[in-house]
Amino acid sequence: MNSSLAVYFLLGVAALPFIYYLIALYSSWRFFGQPPERTGKTPPVSVLKPIRGVDPEAYENFASLCRQDYPEYEILFCVDRRDDPVVSVIDRLSSEFPLRNIRVLFGSGSTAPNDKVAKLRRLVDEAQNEVLVIGDSDVRVAPDYLRSVVGPLADPAVGAVTCFYLPTDDQRFAASLQAVGMVSDFYAGILVAWQLDGVKFALGPTIATTRARLADFGGFAAIESRPGDDLLVGRLIADHGHEVKLIPYTVLKLAGYHTFGELLEKRMRWMVVMRHMRPWGHFGLLLTQGLPWSLAAIAIHPSAKIALAYLATYLLLRIALTWSIGIRGLKRSRLWKEMSLIMVWDAVAFAIWGASFVRKKLRWRDADYYIRDGVLCPEPSSPTES
Repeated sequence: MNSSLAVYFLLGVAALPFIYYLIALYSSWRFFGQPPERTGKTPPVSVLKPIRGVDPEAYENFASLCRQDYPEYEILFCVDRRDDPVVSVIDRLSSEFPLRNIRVLFGSGSTAPNDKVAKLRRLVDEAQNEVLVIGDSDVRVAPDYLRSVVGPLADPAVGAVTCFYLPTDDQRFAASLQAVGMVSDFYAGILVAWQLDGVKFALGPTIATTRARLADFGGFAAIESRPGDDLLVGRLIADHGHEVKLIPYTVLKLAGYHTFGELLEKRMRWMVVMRHMRPWGHFGLLLTQGLPWSLAAIAIHPSAKIALAYLATYLLLRIALTWSIGIRGLKRSRLWKEMSLIMVWDAVAFAIWGASFVRKKLRWRDADYYIRDGVLCPEPSSPTES
């Protein structure tokens, strides 16, 4: 291959992210164009909340679950200790919503590395109902939440339901950067997966399923030493022949970080987990990175026409994709103000992706962990995760 052919070949490779963006744009248009599903079935539900410490605005997050337009449900919390500060928040909740069935369990009864999953194991054992709705502690929901996420389970082919989440309207730089990255990057990948191969994962802020579907793969006991529990639950349910249904519904999730550094650490943790759980898919993210490939194309063939063609196409597609998912689909109108951060996010995301290949450990809840053979292993000097 002579140098001229090599240049054109590399320019062709550099255009591959544009094809990915077009598929993502088409997928988002199809997904959010679906008519809403309606079902009148409202089986009794157990809402399961593994808790550690007090999240910002914890009371309002929990109270949103007590305001559900749903006939019969219980809310179960699992907390580490009776002196955990969150217990007073739950006591206030029980006092102000006396008609709600609220219970608190103390301790997971396990020394597994992933204490969140250990707590979920106990919560499932103690739950009174067959239908389970699992969610993070820092999630806030609307009154139609349970009806929306439980309804699709009326179809016997559906084994789990999951939905999107968006950060609250936090004006800080880190939160705005995360919001635009989530919509334009993370959700774009999810919708491409939905289009091409179906959803074979779940998103942690909401997983609606049943005891039977969890029992198919051994329940949370089978994964309490593994990272990425939300992804695993969805994958294992799908592996047993049941559909994991992604619905066009959103909940609010508090950012969980306050600085750019905390955002970087959170993203790095997720990338390291993905590298271990889906190594080829993680490597394939290289072909979804439009910004570095566009810059590479300009470096390969430094001309005004190439610069204009690649950068203009990259920006146009990224803005269109972010609008299609975030504004048209998820109704986040203020995303217009955050779109100026798309290039910043793409540069940061590419740097984190590259660094994830040499990162040997991840940090979670003030402790360090390694992943060996798919198992989460605390660093000897670190306390067990909770």
